[in-house]
Amino acid sequence: MAGQGLAEMLFEYGYAADVMLGVLAIEGAWLVLARRWRLLAVLGLLGPAALIVLGLRAAMTGADWWWIALPLALSFPLHLMDLRSRLAADDHRAPGS
Repeated sequence: MAGQGLAEMLFEYGYAADVMLGVLAIEGAWLVLARRWRLLAVLGLLGPAALIVLGLRAAMTGADWWWIALPLALSFPLHLMDLRSRLAADDHRAPGS
């Protein structure tokens, strides 16, 4: 670690992904506590992003391929859940609104 630049260290050891996960956690807490979002809605919105970042972190740190593929594959059902809830909310709106 000695002699490395900050950016190099962030990416070589996967810390950049850790920072992104921290930002996602803060955003999730803000949505639940300040904006009064339901936890399931926050999970649908931020869950796919968190799983993709976990896959990124695995790739950055040289993990086996399945540690990269698993979170990427798991992000898709959460994305579909979020999409379904958004489309259902659009269906309940009055025409022209």
